[in-house]
Amino acid sequence: MILTAPLAALGRQTMAFMALIGRVAIFAFQGLTHIFRPPFYGREFLVALLNIGWLSLPVVGLTAFFTGGALALQIYDGGARFSAEAVVPQIVAIGMVRELGPVLVGLMIAARVTSSIAAEIATMKVTEQIDALTTLSTHPMKYLTAPRLLAALIVVPLLVGIGDIIGIFGGFIVGIQQLGFNPATYIVNTVNFLQFTDILSSLVKGMVFGGIAATMGCYFGMNSGRGAQGVGAATKGSVQAAAVLILAANFMLTSLFFAS
Repeated sequence: MILTAPLAALGRQTMAFMALIGRVAIFAFQGLTHIFRPPFYGREFLVALLNIGWLSLPVVGLTAFFTGGALALQIYDGGARFSAEAVVPQIVAIGMVRELGPVLVGLMIAARVTSSIAAEIATMKVTEQIDALTTLSTHPMKYLTAPRLLAALIVVPLLVGIGDIIGIFGGFIVGIQQLGFNPATYIVNTVNFLQFTDILSSLVKGMVFGGIAATMGCYFGMNSGRGAQGVGAATKGSVQAAAVLILAANFMLTSLFFAS
């Protein structure tokens, strides 16, 4: 019994984790199906579009700008060891578009939007507003989850594209102001080096990351415990789950797009 107890505990934890994955997958599928079925709540969708998109622009822009600038400095310093300083524009562009842009935007959305959605919906559950929606014959999934999920699927790729541009611009500013690059040459090298696959992968990652962020916020909010402690646990769990899933999805999508 002493030897088998740790194995039994591990088995219980594994089964619980697999059950959680199944519940999240079913929840995500239901959310996607509700997007395409009436009734549609346009006001909720527009509010979610504003909260996820427009209000996230400042933090996304600042994060991307300083990351692009820091990336240019690091590449220049590293390239100088091999007399390869001229590759700064190309590496900044590919680094921002393929990896740093989508991942940083996804993590910022997880920190800002996922936590907000989870706290809002969990509070509605604690105050029995979700029960009131059901009493009024309004499906909570359709009223709360579908508009937020649709908004995230639409606007997060746009945020990723904007973040990519701002990040490259941050590298450009550092390159011409501190590193002595010619502006025209820097721009030409950046444009010529990027390929359509790089841009497509960035936007696809943005869509997937947006879906993950919104789904985690809604799932943990809908399944939160009672009381203030339940709201806090739902908020913390949603951000942790979204961040881990975004990083895992980034690895799988990178392998899909760029594996040789």
